[in-house]
Amino acid sequence: MTDPAQTCIKVICRFRPLNSSEVARGDKFIPKFQGDDCVQIGGKPYYFDRVFQSNTTQVQFYNAVAQKIVSDVLEGYNGTIFAYGQTSSGKTHTMEGKLHDPELMGVIPRIVQDIFNYIYSMDENLEFHIKVSYFEVYLDKIRDLLDVTKTNLSVHEDKNRVPYVKGCTEQFVCSPDEVMQVIEEGKNNRSVAVTNMNEHSSRSHSIFLINIKQENTQTGHKLTGKLYLVDLAGSEKVGKTGAEGAVLEEAKMINKSLSSLGIVISALAEGSSFIPYRDSKMTRILQDSLGGNCRTTMVICCSPSSFNDSETRSTLQFGQRAKTVKNTVCLNVELTAEQWKSKWEKEKEKNKTLKNTVTRLENEINRWRNGESVPVEEQFDKEKAKAEVLALDPPLNNDKTPTKAALGPPPGPPLTDAERQKYEAEMAKLYQQLDDKDEEITQQSQLVETLKEQLLDQGELLTSSRLDHDTLQTELNRLLAENEASKGEVKEVLQALEELAVNYDQKTQEVEDRAKEFEALSEELNEKSSSLASIDSELQKLKEMTNHQKKRVTEMMSSLLKDLAEIGIAVGNNDIKQQESSGLIDEEFTVARLYISKMKSEVKTMVKRSKLLESSQSENTQKMEAMETEAAAYQLRISQHEAKIRSLTDSLQNVEQKKRQLEENVDLLNEEIVQIKTQEKVNAMENKIQSANEVKDAVEKQIQFHRESHQRQISSLRDELDNKEKSITELQDLNQKIMLEQDRLRVEHDKLKAVDQEKSHQLQELMMQQDRQEQARQDLKGLEETVVSYLQLQKRKSDWKCFTLMLKIFNLT
Repeated sequence: MTDPAQTCIKVICRFRPLNSSEVARGDKFIPKFQGDDCVQIGGKPYYFDRVFQSNTTQVQFYNAVAQKIVSDVLEGYNGTIFAYGQTSSGKTHTMEGKLHDPELMGVIPRIVQDIFNYIYSMDENLEFHIKVSYFEVYLDKIRDLLDVTKTNLSVHEDKNRVPYVKGCTEQFVCSPDEVMQVIEEGKNNRSVAVTNMNEHSSRSHSIFLINIKQENTQTGHKLTGKLYLVDLAGSEKVGKTGAEGAVLEEAKMINKSLSSLGIVISALAEGSSFIPYRDSKMTRILQDSLGGNCRTTMVICCSPSSFNDSETRSTLQFGQRAKTVKNTVCLNVELTAEQWKSKWEKEKEKNKTLKNTVTRLENEINRWRNGESVPVEEQFDKEKAKAEVLALDPPLNNDKTPTKAALGPPPGPPLTDAERQKYEAEMAKLYQQLDDKDEEITQQSQLVETLKEQLLDQGELLTSSRLDHDTLQTELNRLLAENEASKGEVKEVLQALEELAVNYDQKTQEVEDRAKEFEALSEELNEKSSSLASIDSELQKLKEMTNHQKKRVTEMMSSLLKDLAEIGIAVGNNDIKQQESSGLIDEEFTVARLYISKMKSEVKTMVKRSKLLESSQSENTQKMEAMETEAAAYQLRISQHEAKIRSLTDSLQNVEQKKRQLEENVDLLNEEIVQIKTQEKVNAMENKIQSANEVKDAVEKQIQFHRESHQRQISSLRDELDNKEKSITELQDLNQKIMLEQDRLRVEHDKLKAVDQEKSHQLQELMMQQDRQEQARQDLKGLEETVVSYLQLQKRKSDWKCFTLMLKIFNLT
């Protein structure tokens, strides 16, 4: 590398035009431009290297800002261009634009084309190796945009302590088209989202790195240049962007990394001894661009809308701070063997000259210590030594320190030999003491420096410990107050738990009682079912007997009608002989009387049976009515039990939910109590333990102990919950059984009701049959009277005929 030179970061300010939403909202255009390097916001001027107004084209911006960096990189320097600003301020438009539009393409595609145009116009003996990388910092993790599988890359340092991303994909390119393909591939993999302020809001910081190595094939001269092209994600206000969920988390990380960048810029601007590059991955990658070996150009993009006034002012102030940061820039040259050899020869000559100078100075000092006086001609000539060193190595001309003033002989009269020897001995002793004191002072200085460093470290540690103690004390006071407030809540929670336990036992006992009552009802219903079955069998027997009597009455009536028909035929037949007719009539009359007497006896028995059936029917009707009332009562009790079971189930569920909520509250309160006790013990132990490591170990042990006890409490509570869940499952099973039994009883009740209807229908049929039998009895009685009168008439006729016949016989005799 060549000699370093300091340059400031170049800050460019660019304002975009008002967008459609800002115009529709009626926002005002607030910036006022004064020349090419000043802009006023609210009357306050802000100065930068260049200020571009809203009507600036992409070509004008590139030619004025980025074109010079291309030649610097090809000459062996490192360069960086990065865009900074709030969201929707035009950063991505400035850096990328529309990649294939000649008018609207941004800085990156134009730089790519210019690099290859410069290469094509340079010496043919120069050989170039160009490789590109494209990655993003998303949620403070480095993601390779050319290989999406690499999602968490790390930052390392090379032999020159320059940070680089380890494992990032590097692609060699040989034309602008290949570079554009790489850019498009990475752009498609970049994280974007839609917000209220931007439809394509970048959710990460993208970094496009171009590494150019050139070598002169004739001279072997090698140069290296790196160009960082950075598109930062914009700072956001959640109230304006409306970010939610994952977009909100991205906004938090974006604002955090931009805050780290602001802290680094402030530290560099103030000249602080410590620069916190490692607070963020993005600042770590850009470490060489911020205060290192790089020519850096920062583009601050601003919104001209009055709606974004505060964000615009903050961006301009950030740019003013960044303008004061200085980078140390040097040429990246790889020396050849001959150059290294010539440099070694120069260093060797310089070393030889310095050794001669040291020898001359030692001789002169010894002469002075020995009491001799050194003439002016023999004294060390500082200007001459400077000229010699300058002739060998001009950069080292300021490294020499001025020599001490010549020591003259002690004033006073001349000394004798004894006094001179004594004086010389004392002087040698004093010089020895001075040398010892010098060594002691050097050691003490080193010790003082180490002690100062330790003191600073201890002061920082003490300050941080005090701050931690204050925060812990405030937190402890807050926790103590919350503990006092939560004690009453814990008591209330415990009382509520006890009440819930008592209610739970009462509900369990009620469920058991209802189950017993349900079993008794089931047994009673079974008995009623058996009695109904017996009544059904009796009704079946009565039906069979009624059918049998009906058949017998039908047979008797048919036989009687046949006999009457035969009697009529016999009476009306004039061919029958008188004796035979009289005998047959008597015989038929006797048979008819027998049949009539038999029919009378059977009718009497049927009347008795009908009376018995009527009495049994009334009894069965009463029994059926009683059974219907009992079934209605059973159904009512079953519905009441169902309602009670449902209410008990709902109450059990509510109790279980309340119990879980109370257990969670108890767990939270136990955790807070454990933290409070731990903090109290830590505060008590801070007076005894001096070392921070011992305090940490003690705290960790206490936390571990309380964590184990808390885990045991949680396990016991979980066991209790499991037991309660088992009992609830058993109650649910019992409820399911009761529901099934209820369904079965309902089906049986429906069956019994159907049987009852059938029995009533059968009783109606029996009553109808009884009515028909009564009618048949009356008809039979009338038939009997008719037959008796008919037989008497026939008897009278036969007697008259016999009488007339006897008179005829008597007259004949």
